[in-house]
Formats: sequence, structure tokens, C-alpha cells
Amino acid sequence: DEAASLASASALVHSIDAPFTIDPYELVVTLSVGIALYPLDGKNERELMFNADAAMYHTKHTGRNGYHFFQPSMNMLAQTQLQLMNDLWLALERQELRLVYQPKFQAPAGPIVGFEALLRWYHPKQGVLNPDQFLPLAEKTGLIVTIGSWVIDEACRQLREWHLQGYALWSVAVNLSALQFEQPGLVDTITRSLARHSIRPDLLILEITETTAMNKPEQSVAILTRLTEMGVKASIDDFGTGYSSLLYLKRLPACELKIDRAFVHELSEAGDGATIVAAIVALAKALNLQIVAEGVENETQQQFLTQLGCHTLQGFLLGKPRTAEEIARDIRDPANIFTK
Repeated sequence: DEAASLASASALVHSIDAPFTIDPYELVVTLSVGIALYPLDGKNERELMFNADAAMYHTKHTGRNGYHFFQPSMNMLAQTQLQLMNDLWLALERQELRLVYQPKFQAPAGPIVGFEALLRWYHPKQGVLNPDQFLPLAEKTGLIVTIGSWVIDEACRQLREWHLQGYALWSVAVNLSALQFEQPGLVDTITRSLARHSIRPDLLILEITETTAMNKPEQSVAILTRLTEMGVKASIDDFGTGYSSLLYLKRLPACELKIDRAFVHELSEAGDGATIVAAIVALAKALNLQIVAEGVENETQQQFLTQLGCHTLQGFLLGKPRTAEEIARDIRDPANIFTK
């Protein structure tokens, strides 16, 4: 009840109030608590957790080191996101999740070597939603694993279609979330999809961010070793935004390194962008990794990255993400493929 929750929250905040010592440092920790009560604030576990989370963030925003009970007026965004979360549970069943594919070109301008599969949610009321609008919710609920498995299988299915159309060397890259990457069933999921759609393992590329790879480096090495022993390729995505240990980076059985688009963007501005990109390319070459640059939006970037030695380019200059149906239309007109 409310009184018991109040007493528990107060005791928790009070118990962590005193500083503690980790030699030679004395540390002060604050605690932010959010409270949601059944059935007033939610009819099930998901709703209660979501509303308690909203109350906790309200505590953070009002000074930390305290507690608040959830109030509907506290955060209308929480209500909107709660509805979105409930919709997401039905999105796969209703076939509202779809993939679009952004082409990857051999530098400087082709031919196409493959695609990156990108997730979109065609929401019946809110229109097309990008991953950053709903994947955080999927991670909170654990749905990310189910969605991620569907993405792998659907990407393999589409790749098989392209192979049957005569594009037998095209590959497809799929992004793995941190939670999905650490799931014990990941290898089995990939094995089943490859077998179901008769895909060569080396034509599936799994992209994990540098931050994910370095979060638990020993575990990352073990997981990627199992995957690469199957023949699947691994790519370190968003490189340059995390805090890689060069020792572990050398040990990771990856085949390619993907330069984060933020650094590519800075090539067009005054600053150290060119120096940073050149250093990343030099590091990748020293580790014998293929180099992919994403976010290429103008010819200056295209030329600079090609001269540095990037093997593959990806970005709006060369081709925007397209549905499989749009790609099928475009490949019938090679003069216009991915240029409009």
C-alpha cells in the first residue's frame, strides 16, 4: 500500500545517504526512486514498471536523492510511450515492422557490394517510425530479442531473393543490439535463418557497435569467435565513438570496421575530422580490416575517403534506404539505380 511504499522508499534513500569509501576515495551516491501502485497506476507488470520508471525520472529531474509516486499529470509523455509500447507488442503480428535497405558501394561509386538492413515501423496512426523512436522501448520490455530474430530472418529471406535474381555476391548487414548480442540463443537463431534461406554464411554481416563490443570484451571475443567460425562476418559499427582497448580490438575476430557518420560529416567542416578519419583508417589497415565509411553525403567526402583507402562507401550521395520493391524497380533501370 501507499504507506508501506513510502516507508520503504524513505528507508532506501536514507540508507544510501552516508558516504562510503573505496580506497583511497570517499564516494557520495544519490538514489532516485519512482513508485507505482497496483491497480491505480497500472493493470499489469509492464504498465507498473513503465509508470514507476516515469516517476523515477521525475525524481531525477527535481533534484535526485528522493522519491515520487507516479501521477498521470507528471509526465504525459509516459502515457504516450505506454501506448506505443503496447502497440509494439502487436506490431510483428500485424506485419507493421518492415526492412529497408541502404546500398553499400565499392569505393568510389560502385558496383554495389551489398546492403545494410534498416528497421522501420509502419505505425497505423503515427506513420513511419525510425528505430530510435521505438527500439529503446523494445529493449525495456525484452521484445528486442524477438524483433532482432525477425530482422535476421527477413534480411536473409530478401537476400535469397536477390541471389535468385542473379546478384549472387550481394551481402546483407544486420545491426545487433547489446541485449540481442548477449542472448545465448543468438548463434542458433542465425544458423536456422541461414539454413532456411540457403544463404552462404560469409554473405551475412553482423554489425555490433564499438560500445557493445567493449562492454564485456572477453564475452564479445567468445561470441564473435563462435559466429566467425560458422563463416559469418562481424563488423565493428560506429567506430570512434566508444573507448576501445586496442588489445581487445586486435583480438576481436571482426572482418571490417565502420567509421561513424559523425566523423565523416566533420570532413566537410573546419576541424580535426580529417585527421581522426585518417587515423582510424590507418588503424584498420594495420589490423587488416576492411573499411566502411557511412554517412557519405557529398563528393568531397567521397573523394577524400576513397583516397585514404576506404573499401566501401555508404550514404545518401550514393543511395538512400529503399524498400525491396523499390530496389527491384531500380535494378531494372541501371542508369538510375540509387541516384534519385
